[in-house]
Amino acid sequence: MILDRFRIDGKVAVVTGAGRGIGAAAAVALAQAGADVVISSRTEDQLRKVASEIEAAGRRALVVPADLSEPDAAAELADRAAEGLGRLDIVVNNMGGAMPAPFMNTKPRHLENAFQFNVSTTHALTRAAVPHLLESGAGSVVNISSVIGRIAGRGYLAYGSAKAALAHYTRLAAFDLAPRVRVNAIAVGSVATSALDVVMTSDELRTEMERKTPLGRVGDPEDIAAAVLYLASPASAYVTGALLRVDGGIEAPNLDLGLEDL
Repeated sequence: MILDRFRIDGKVAVVTGAGRGIGAAAAVALAQAGADVVISSRTEDQLRKVASEIEAAGRRALVVPADLSEPDAAAELADRAAEGLGRLDIVVNNMGGAMPAPFMNTKPRHLENAFQFNVSTTHALTRAAVPHLLESGAGSVVNISSVIGRIAGRGYLAYGSAKAALAHYTRLAAFDLAPRVRVNAIAVGSVATSALDVVMTSDELRTEMERKTPLGRVGDPEDIAAAVLYLASPASAYVTGALLRVDGGIEAPNLDLGLEDL
C-alpha cells in the first residue's frame, strides 16, 4: 500500500520550536504517523499541551524546554533524544525568525542574530544528530525555510537573507551527508500562526493577504505538517537537497508593510 510509505512507526523525531504553530502541528503529525517525539521550545506549558496530543496518538513525548537561540542548546537535543527515547531518526529544524525592519534600521548585528537563529542553530542540531542518525541506519532532516528566502519585498532584509542561506545550506548539507542522511527544506508561505495574529484579527489585512495569494487563503499549520511528514518518511526516500514550496503559489510578498522610498 502506498500509504504505508508515509508510516514512521518506531522512529524517533526531534522537533524544535514545537510549542505552537508549525512546530506543534509537525510534532503531532509525526506522532500520528508512528514516531516518538522530542519537542523543544522556550515555554514548558505550551510543550506540555503538545505532549498530551502526542501521547493521545499512542506515542511517547519527551519535553525539553530550552532557549534554542543558542546553538549549544540546540545541539544538546540530539543526545537528549538518543538517551531518552533510545534512538534518533528525524530532525525537524523549525526554530527561526526575525522581525521586519526598514533597510536603514537594519544593523549588522540584526543580520548576525538572524543568521545565528535561522542557520547556526540548525547546523548545530543537525551536526550533533548525524552520529545518531547514522547509528539508526539512515535519517531525514527537514529544515523550515520561508518563501521570503526566494522572493523580494521591503522590510525583510535580515529574515530573507537568513532564510535564503538556510535554503542553500540545505542543498549543501544534502550533498555532504548523502547517501545515508537526507536533508530537505520547506519554503513556507503565510501560515495562520501567532506570528500572523495581527493579520488574522484584521478583516482588511487578512483579505489583502488572501487576495494576493493564488490559492486564495492563508495557510494552516497542518499544511506544513503534511509536507514535513512527507519529507521525513520513506515516501520521499528518493528526495534530498530539495526545497519544497508550500506557499499558496505566491511569487511576491502578499502583505505590504507600507515602507516608503528613502
